[in-house]
Amino acid sequence: MNNYWNGKQVLVTGCVGFLGSWLTKSLVEHGANVVGLYRNLYPTSLLHKFGLDRQINLIRGSLEDRAVIERIVEKYRIETIFHLGAQTDVQVAFRNPIDTFQSNIMGTCNILEVARRSSGVKQVIVASSDKAYGTVDQLPYTEEMTLSGRFPYDVSKSATDLITQSYYHTFGTPTAITRCGNLYGGGDLNFTRIVPGVIKSIIHNQQFIIRSDGTFTRDYLYVKDAVNAYLCLAEGMEANTSIHGQAFNFSSDKPYTVLELFREIARISGRTVQVPLILNEANHEIRNQHLSSGKAGNILGWTAEYNLKDSLEETFKWYSEFLE
Repeated sequence: MNNYWNGKQVLVTGCVGFLGSWLTKSLVEHGANVVGLYRNLYPTSLLHKFGLDRQINLIRGSLEDRAVIERIVEKYRIETIFHLGAQTDVQVAFRNPIDTFQSNIMGTCNILEVARRSSGVKQVIVASSDKAYGTVDQLPYTEEMTLSGRFPYDVSKSATDLITQSYYHTFGTPTAITRCGNLYGGGDLNFTRIVPGVIKSIIHNQQFIIRSDGTFTRDYLYVKDAVNAYLCLAEGMEANTSIHGQAFNFSSDKPYTVLELFREIARISGRTVQVPLILNEANHEIRNQHLSSGKAGNILGWTAEYNLKDSLEETFKWYSEFLE
């Protein structure tokens, strides 16, 4: 660990979420003074399990409430903002698009507006998504491609991404954007997602249900690699101001189909696993997604450190202890 984060005043929105908890843990271990903004705090949150709720300043509030964000930034003299807070479930976005737009788009506007007016904020790292690209004719996604989300969640991320770029190009707000593939690892308790869902079904000896036809492809990025990516990007922003306003893909650079990932988890489990039930009913989702992280490698020196086998073994162990 380097000393870059020691004593830094950092705000993490969405700190009780899956990635937010892991990122907060790493920041605390690096010596940062972390303020976490959250909407709801659940006993099962990793933040509790890591004991971080006793090591950071936790502030309850909504991203839609700009006054709360303003008070946090001023009171705690925030230098770096990691904006992860969002409504992240694709199916929830389909059922409640307005709520998703309010949280993801207006929440980001509020973060950026507060940062614009603050003389102390040096870095704002905003979480976009590979879904911001939408459906394209040629993969992998690269950063210069047009953002063209179509479905509610995807549109919310395209808008978040573009608004973040706008604040840099218009006002010089020191922003950078992350576009990651599907994150996985211990502590993700959204069991509608494939990795925790498959592991839970195996541990409970249940049949896993695949909503698609099983051939949809996705990037899968281990959460520890994602944390390293966020820290690397923030540190890079200070060392190289020319990357302000830019977006970076972070990926394992290898896509898998749903069925391929299912089979890999089943193999790692070492158990007899039921054949999955394929519904072939997935609507309003992009069929194939695959990021290139070449830019992150060339400019930031970042590459994914964890291979799929080892990271899934770690992940399976975590859920085995949690569920059994």
